[in-house]
Amino acid sequence: MELSLSDLTLFTRTAALGNISAAGRELGLAPASASQRLQAIEREIGARLFHRTTRKVALNEDGRVFLAYAQKILADAEEARDAVTGAQSPAGTLSITAPASFGRQYVSPILPDFMKEHPKLKVRLLLMDHVIDIVSEGIDVAIRVGALPDSSLVAKRLVPNQRVLCAAPAYLAAHGTPDQPSDLERHACLVLGDQRVWRFDSPGALNRLPLGEVAVRVTGPLESNHGEVIKDAALAGLGIAIKSTWDVAAALRDGRLVAVLTDHPLAGDSAIWAVYPNARLLPARVRLFVDFIDRRFGHPTPFWDDSDYTEGPS
Repeated sequence: MELSLSDLTLFTRTAALGNISAAGRELGLAPASASQRLQAIEREIGARLFHRTTRKVALNEDGRVFLAYAQKILADAEEARDAVTGAQSPAGTLSITAPASFGRQYVSPILPDFMKEHPKLKVRLLLMDHVIDIVSEGIDVAIRVGALPDSSLVAKRLVPNQRVLCAAPAYLAAHGTPDQPSDLERHACLVLGDQRVWRFDSPGALNRLPLGEVAVRVTGPLESNHGEVIKDAALAGLGIAIKSTWDVAAALRDGRLVAVLTDHPLAGDSAIWAVYPNARLLPARVRLFVDFIDRRFGHPTPFWDDSDYTEGPS
């Protein structure tokens, strides 16, 4: 038996999913057929590649070594196919993940245009608010917002993620507008996750930290792990929130929210990124999508921060 690309695909998907039946279903194989093919692969290799239980499988040491080679062979084959068929006519499935709110507002609306440009391409879009391992999950590209953890992945900076403090006019009318970061200690602040210390790059302010940051510990009536909850509370007049402008651009423009402390920018460089596994072996479908979304978001200022922005990608 000689190993085929379909054999390697079955092996890599089984490794990613930890389940032979699930990998087989993805590839149109019955569970028994998928199991038999994996056993045939192991016989051809001359080594067991998985630890098996009745419910799931996991790579052993030999399997992890073989996985790296299998992934490279599959990527090389796809790159060769792209070179022959032409990078402008990609086929197959493009798998994308993005944060739920951002993906719904800014990625989903532009997908139809991208798919019309590349009609042979299918798209799988997963919207989720937790970070996943895109390699093991078989994701081609992840759109991520904010600071990135250290990793071996390639990250292309698309646009800045501008953040502002904002509140409803009714809240500011009732409680006043803060003039400097320390004023926030006397305001109702809406806290996302465990971010109870808000940091600013404010020259001349008190409580200066070694890196030039100003730290203010805030309190308020509401904490939530979801940004939409914080935005809704700010719109309802419950307090002051830190929000990315992509999420509140329309509300700022029509006056439902008002930016405060605009002379005191928040500390830290935040951006929106396209993250993918390997630049050298980047499939045409990934390269074309990253270039497309880069153009649509705008440079150097994202379209949602443009003064003429109304709503939705142009």
